[in-house]
Amino acid sequence: MEINAILFDKDGTLFDFEASWSDATVELLDAVAPGDTREDAAEAMGFDLRAMTFRPDSIAIAGTMDDLISALTSVVEVPSGELREIVRLISADAAMVPVVDLPACLGELAMSFELGIVTNDAEAVARRHLDQAGIADLFGFVAGSDSGYGAKPEADVVLAGVSALGAAPERCLMVGDSLHDLLAAKAAGVIPVGVLTGMASYDDLAPYAEVVLPNIGELEAWIRDGTSEDHPQY
Repeated sequence: MEINAILFDKDGTLFDFEASWSDATVELLDAVAPGDTREDAAEAMGFDLRAMTFRPDSIAIAGTMDDLISALTSVVEVPSGELREIVRLISADAAMVPVVDLPACLGELAMSFELGIVTNDAEAVARRHLDQAGIADLFGFVAGSDSGYGAKPEADVVLAGVSALGAAPERCLMVGDSLHDLLAAKAAGVIPVGVLTGMASYDDLAPYAEVVLPNIGELEAWIRDGTSEDHPQY
């Protein structure tokens, strides 16, 4: 099958999720949940303070900023508007850890395919991370959960990316590390590709994906070797 375009999730797909977000999560807890509220706030976020790791069902993994704010407002005393600004600033300044040499990997892919980003992060934060990684100019479409297209796992944001890149859904990949990514792909009729650089396991992703790759560095070879036209039963 001919592929014309590739949509990527950001966190856990371009950037190693745990390596990128553990320290930023601790910084957020320090800022908004001092003292006795710290454990409750960490629990609300699905973050294990002792192990410094995210639970597989953490709201931080695939949720939107609104989801995170909603989870935290029930346990911290910071007003929601102030909390949102703190989350935005800490997120924008988070030290993102690329899963591979992104300029090289994505630069090569951009020579053959139209590329886009579909993330549940805020669009401005996403654009900052892409710019810091030196890859912002490789993407013809960038949308966050606040861009007006909705959020994954709904299809609309994926379909907006497909349209913006001038591709047909059946000739577009959606590459991501979470079920939200793969379910959004299914709903939009694009080809779902899982990667193992987030918090989900192979067994979590495989029933919903055309293929599950170790990381996006394997993507070009998989496309070149041939994409199966026999989709799995979702």
